[in-house]
Formats: sequence, structure tokens, C-alpha cells
Amino acid sequence: MIKPYFLKIICCLFISQSLAQPIQELNSGGKISLRGLSVVDNNIIWVSGSKGTVGKSLDGGKTWKWMKVKGYKKFDFRDIEAFDDNTAIIMAVAWPAYILKTTDGGKKWKKVYENKTKGMFLDAMDFSDEKNGVVVGDPLIANYFYLVRTTDGGDTWLEVIRGGGKADSSEACFASSGTNIRLLKDRFVFVSGGLSSNLIINRKGKDVFEELVEAKQLIQKIKLPLIQGTSSTGANSIAVKDSLTYIVVGGDFTNDAAIPNCAITTDGGQTWTLPEKGPTGYKSCAEYLYGNVWVCCGLTGIDVSNDNGKTWNQISKVSYHSCRKAKKGNAVYFSGNGSMIGKFATRER
Repeated sequence: MIKPYFLKIICCLFISQSLAQPIQELNSGGKISLRGLSVVDNNIIWVSGSKGTVGKSLDGGKTWKWMKVKGYKKFDFRDIEAFDDNTAIIMAVAWPAYILKTTDGGKKWKKVYENKTKGMFLDAMDFSDEKNGVVVGDPLIANYFYLVRTTDGGDTWLEVIRGGGKADSSEACFASSGTNIRLLKDRFVFVSGGLSSNLIINRKGKDVFEELVEAKQLIQKIKLPLIQGTSSTGANSIAVKDSLTYIVVGGDFTNDAAIPNCAITTDGGQTWTLPEKGPTGYKSCAEYLYGNVWVCCGLTGIDVSNDNGKTWNQISKVSYHSCRKAKKGNAVYFSGNGSMIGKFATRER
């Protein structure tokens, strides 16, 4: 019998070997920018992007079904949340803003949210389970970040008046990967950029959005130690390990050499540290994988940290916008420009 201690060593060796492998290219060559990415399990993957495009694979990315959402072919679906092979929600970013839902695998899409307010711009969407979700948008009404929420799996959406807190001058969010907001069981967190870059977090309560309208003091805004000061700088993504441990990535998408582009907190954002060796260049997305392992991607490629963000190593120079781990499983996928989709190429056991 193999003792548990040795099983742990074998498992760690397998993980290290898996992450050391090149990225396996699953799709490329199109003209679509894919920023929306949702991985249900090791086989079911949904992507969304420009020109009203949605893609779906049921076999781990070996084959794809591509769709143009009828009536929305000019829209850019920057984020997608999928729950199974039939059910998914897509978010169109710019004015007018739309959220659509399918329950038949993408054959038909129902409009579940519409906002024609001039200047409306939605940035990212996240769900804590199959019922509860939130979308964050750029500051609009009275310069407050825009939030809408659902408690019925995206069938209906309710505006959370001033729920995202007030933005600083020229502060906004980046719709770069659909990961600048994370909805946890007891709170939400999102990050901003521009002239000012912050972590915005609400204090936990019985309801994640409890009394946000009346009690604005529930929102806490914490300055991030990332590069900021121009419209192209700041945080683009936040990855969450648990209720206290987050990693934020970003930088300057007009200057790959700009740093700091990554920061780590282990106390819910109250204090931050910078990596001893940071990720390579501008990063648009970060994702927590397992143990002490994190991954981030961007225009300059893919980086992995095996020590909770202290040091990062580049494993690919291929550009990707988004990276997501399977909700049920261990597969990790990427999406980007040119209809690019990739995954960690792991060895067979």
C-alpha cells in the first residue's frame, strides 16, 4: 500500500509536470476577439466575443459549435457565465447594454436585461452559484459604479442603487476578461483602473447586498499598489482563493514594461504586498487554480505562480485575454484574439 505522504508527493510531481507543458492550441485563425470564457467542467466550455459570437464545446475543446446571436451580430459579448451544456448567460458591454440567456444550448436567446441609458458600459459578470449573480458597470449615474444583481439564475435583474460606491475622477473598470468582479458567498469584490486604481469591497452580511442603498458605509474602497494615473493603467482582474486571499493583476495595456502589475493580499485587501518576481508585462486576467498555484495571462503571454504569487514564471508567450479553471474539474482554458482558445496540455496519467 502506498502511504498518503507518498501519494501527496506523486500528486505534486504530476501537477508540476502538467504546468510545465506548453499550452495546447484548440482553435485559432478566425477574426473574433474572445474575452468571455466559462468552463463548466473538463468537457463543457463556452466562449463569447465580438460580432455577436458565442462558441461551445462539449468534448474538452476538440470540436466547437459556433453561433451568431440573432439580432445581436454587431454586439461584443465580453463576458459569459455557463451552468451546463444548455444554460448560459452573455453580457453585451456597450450602450445599449444587454444581458441574454439561453436554456436550449444557444438555439434561442432571451433578453433578460436591457439598459439604453446613454453612456452605459457593462464590464464584467460573476455568479457565486447557479442562482446569485452580479454585473458591474462603469460609473454613470451621479458617478457611482453601476451594479445589477440576480437571485434567480439570471432570469431577472435588479439595479443596486449606488451599490458599487462612488468613483474617483476618471476611475472606471476594464472589460478585458470578465474577471474584475468576484461574487463570494458573503461579499463581492471588484477592481478599478484609470487615474485611480482601487479594490472595492462590501462588508459581509446576511445578504451580500444587504442595505447597500441606505448604508453606503458598507462599501470600503482601498487604494491598490499597482501602476495608475492614466486611462490605460490600473487593475484589470482579481482572482480569489478564499474570502481573505486575492491576487490582482493589470498594468498598462499601452506599455508592457510598466510595473507594478500584480499585488497580493491575505487579509481581505487591508494590506498588500508585491511579488518578489512579478508576471511578465501587462496582464488582463488572473485565476486561482489549487494549492498555492495561480495563473495569469495577457498580451505578453501566460505566467504561473506556485507560491501564492510571490514569484511568477512565464510558460507561454502567446497572447490571451482570459483564463478560467473548470468549476467542476481541473482543466484550465484560455481565450483571446483571432478566435484563439488554448488549454494546459497535461500528460496522461
